[in-house]
Amino acid sequence: MPELPEVETIRNDLLPQLVGRHFTGVKLFDNQIVRQPLPEEFRRRLVGQTIKDIRRRGKYLIFQLSNGEVLIMHLKMSGFLRLQPSAKPEPYTRAIFHLDNDTKLRFCDQRKFGVIWLMKDEVEIVGKLGPEPLEPSFTPEVLSRLLHQHSMPIKALLCDQNIIAGIGNMYADEALFDAQIHPLRKAKDLNGEEVQRLHQAIRQVLNAGIKQSGASVDTYQRPNGELGTAHFSFQVAHRNNELCYNCHTPLARILVRGRGTYFCPKCQGDKQPKLI
Repeated sequence: MPELPEVETIRNDLLPQLVGRHFTGVKLFDNQIVRQPLPEEFRRRLVGQTIKDIRRRGKYLIFQLSNGEVLIMHLKMSGFLRLQPSAKPEPYTRAIFHLDNDTKLRFCDQRKFGVIWLMKDEVEIVGKLGPEPLEPSFTPEVLSRLLHQHSMPIKALLCDQNIIAGIGNMYADEALFDAQIHPLRKAKDLNGEEVQRLHQAIRQVLNAGIKQSGASVDTYQRPNGELGTAHFSFQVAHRNNELCYNCHTPLARILVRGRGTYFCPKCQGDKQPKLI
């Protein structure tokens, strides 16, 4: 699933290409991709609108339109956006947005979980998200307050978008490894030093992911078709049974509330949960 670094990369790539352009047409190959409004009204309200800005909130892309409305996209598990000047078809295309310079923005999604909204108020969709982990306002003190309100495993907390926005499986695993915290530790049990380490690790791994244009471990690709390279720097994520770069212990995989979780049993504590 595209996480914060992947969605931020898409935003950065699209900004110089799309801001100032206006929609001349919309073709939906799957009406279910549009959650709100109905497909015909979606087309009618979107065509003619100019893109004034593109923002990210958590894992959501938000296109600010000239009429004050917002076009919101969530790529979910396997979605990606492809910006094409040509008519070359793209596999798994679910929607094509035609722009005034003959460019086409394609929403492609093999698993068909990705969704789109056209809204007057984005708060209806993103209002419940937690704080942005790369904003200056996300301090160690803020993180500490969030952690100490919950007894869930720290890995589960980091993936909960209503608590902290944008972090997903891959970067949660990387941040916990960097902070030397076991993924099954209860969030509220982390001490002050551990919170400081985790705060620094979250920001470090997310910024590194953005710098490397995200991680192409599955279907993710940039709008120009290039792949991200962040996964080449992963310490634990998707490396089950490979050796830890720090201590050479075989890395392990467990399930934490249904999520595949990779960690180093030695570097991240002495808990020995059942491995799967």
